[in-house]
Parts: sequence; structure tokens; C-alpha cells
Amino acid sequence: MTQTAVTPTQTAQDFTKARRSSLIAAIFMMATSAIGPGFITQTATFTAKMGAAFAFGILASILIDFVVQLNVWRIVSLTRMRASDLANKAIPGSGYVLAVLVIFGGLVFNVGNIAGAGLGLNALMGLDAKWGGSLSALLAIGIFLSHRAGLAVDRLIVVLGLVMIGMTLFVAFASNPPLGEALYQTVLPDEINFATITTIVGGTVGGYITYAGAHKLLDRGTTGVENLEAVTKAALSGILVTGLMRYILFLAILGVVASGVIIDTSGQGANPAAQAFQAAAGQIGLRVFGLILWAASITSVIGAAYTSISFITVFKPNITEQGRNRATTVFIALSLLIFVVMGTAPAALLLFAGGFNGLILPIGLSIFIYVGWRRSDLMDGYHYPRWLLVLGALTCLLTWYMAINSVVPIFAFLNVA
Repeated sequence: MTQTAVTPTQTAQDFTKARRSSLIAAIFMMATSAIGPGFITQTATFTAKMGAAFAFGILASILIDFVVQLNVWRIVSLTRMRASDLANKAIPGSGYVLAVLVIFGGLVFNVGNIAGAGLGLNALMGLDAKWGGSLSALLAIGIFLSHRAGLAVDRLIVVLGLVMIGMTLFVAFASNPPLGEALYQTVLPDEINFATITTIVGGTVGGYITYAGAHKLLDRGTTGVENLEAVTKAALSGILVTGLMRYILFLAILGVVASGVIIDTSGQGANPAAQAFQAAAGQIGLRVFGLILWAASITSVIGAAYTSISFITVFKPNITEQGRNRATTVFIALSLLIFVVMGTAPAALLLFAGGFNGLILPIGLSIFIYVGWRRSDLMDGYHYPRWLLVLGALTCLLTWYMAINSVVPIFAFLNVA
């Protein structure tokens, strides 16, 4: 039997196709992690409280996201190392600290993500939030137990990400927000609240989210100087997608708040974003929101578990992919158990999760900026752009300042009745 020879052209095409696939998967892993149930609930809560002035918080989160993701994606790609392994090489022992913080922060986030899935199914079909969260967590576990988990996760995240974008655009048009006021307050806000900015930053780029797309690329082998241009473009594309989505979601809720609708942001059963979507588009809006929140939540459950467990390799370098999938299912199961046992309101959990991960952000970012400045040996001698490092250092100082000033208000979220 004769075999068909593989030409160099076919090999190049296969490589390009595989790289494009990995970049798309990384973009949507980052985007759906950044626009999870925490961000949706935080946006609704803070817009209800601050009105158009919260636009400045959205802008700040986008600018911080730009600097953080661009540096993290590029440095992970150049060093060909996971964040925790890189941290250990740069500052011995720091990788273990970073791994523990990210895994714990991811666990906190995942409890909130499961709560968000419960709120989503409650809005979509009236199912009790505890049951909805439990069923969604079991679905995520089933995905990771599948023999084709990697492919299933990639496809599900892309499809649900597109659903989220389309439906949020629909509601943004329906709510008819005051665009002029929003744009004005984006750059000249009446009020600046560091706790809300830290929380929204944590909910979009804090904790595990910082490394979600970068580790996805690493697992696919899209690394090195030869892929740097493609990695940079993918990071910028992801930031653009998430930035637009954040602002569109904010406008959708602002339109409702500006019309005089009072949104309940406290209490055990509070679901601020659901109220906004229902006010904008009636029962259809409520169901649409339920699907958006559930899609955001299930993809975030997967993203949080996948990325958090990717840090386990610093403790067990020889772990197999099958072993990682099993560890991921245990991680989700533990998140589910905590969610079921805790009495904290789901919306309050989502606020705290974002805030807590906002406190973790400056630790990892500090290590990456140090690598960029001082450890070119870990990047095969690559001369890292100084303008990116200057922006990174300034962002690092800002996130430290915000974190220090936000610790008490963030932990106060857990006391919401």
C-alpha cells in the first residue's frame, strides 16, 4: 500500500491552521474568563450605585488589562514557562507563593462562578440557584472527564463567547443609554472609588484570569520569538473584544438605571443584572440575560479550573494531562461543595471574588515586570521593549496602591445580608 507524501506546503498550512486555532482558543479563554459572572454582577451593582461615573472604572480596567495581558502573554511565550515556574527561576520560592495564591484565588472565583451559573439558570428557567449551580458544575466536570476534553472546552468557549457578545449587544440597544453622559464620565468622573476599581479589575484581569490565555498558548506550543508577533496580535485582539464587551454591558445597564428603574443590589436573592435586563426588554430580556450569565459562568468555571490547576505543575512537574484533568474535576467538585455549604448570597460572593483576586494581581505582575527588566537570560537574550516595561511598572504601582486601599471594603462584601 502506497503512502501519500506530505509536502512542505501542506506542513506549513497545517502549522498555520494549528497556530490560528490555538490563538483563537486563547483569545476566547481570556475573553470569557474576563467577562464572567463576577464582572457582570459587579458592573450591574456598581452602575446602580454610581451611575455614569462608573464608566471611569470600566476605562481603568481596560487600560490595566492592556498592560497586564500584553506583558504576561509575551513573557510567558518568550520564556516558554508557566508563570509559577518562571517566578521560581527569577526569584527562588516566589513561584510556590504565586501558585498557592492563584489556586486559592481561583477557588474563590470558582465558587462565585458556580453561584453565577445558578443565578443564570434561575433567570432563564426559574430553577433554584443552588440546583442550577450544582447542575452546571456537574456539567463542567463531565466535560473534563471526557476523552476529548481539550477540543470540547475550546469549541464550547468559542460558541458561548459569541452568544454572549450577540445577546449583550441586543440589550444595549434596547436600553437606550445616555451615551454623551457616559463618554463624559469615562474621562471626567464625578466620583472615583478605588474599591470598585480594584474589584472590577480583579473580576476582569485578577488572579487566574491574568494567566488564562497565556497558559493556553503554552499548552498548544505557540511560544518563542518566532511566534511573538502572532501572540502580541492575539493578546491585543482579546483585549479589544473584552474591552468592547465590558463597555457595551455597562451601557446596557446604565440605560436602565438612567431611566429611573431602582435595582436591588443587596439581599440573599438579589440578581442586579437580571433586573436590569428585564427592565430593558421584559421577560425576553430576563431569559436572554439568564442565557448570557449562564454562558459566562460555565465558561468561567472551566477557565478558572483549567488555569488554576495549570499552576499545580510547580509542585508536581511530571503530572500527565490525564492527571491534570482529574485534578481539575476535584477542583470543581470542591468549589461546588463550598458553594452548597456557604450561606453567603451569590451576588455578594461574586463581588468578593473579584475584589480578592484584585488583591492578588500586583504580586504576579511585580514578578513579570522584574523578569522583563532584569532577566533577559530567561527570554533567550531577547531585548524586551522598554516602553512596555515602563507601562508595566507604573501599572504595577497603581495596582499595589489600589489593593492596599481596598482590603477592608472588599472583605466587607462578604457581610452583605
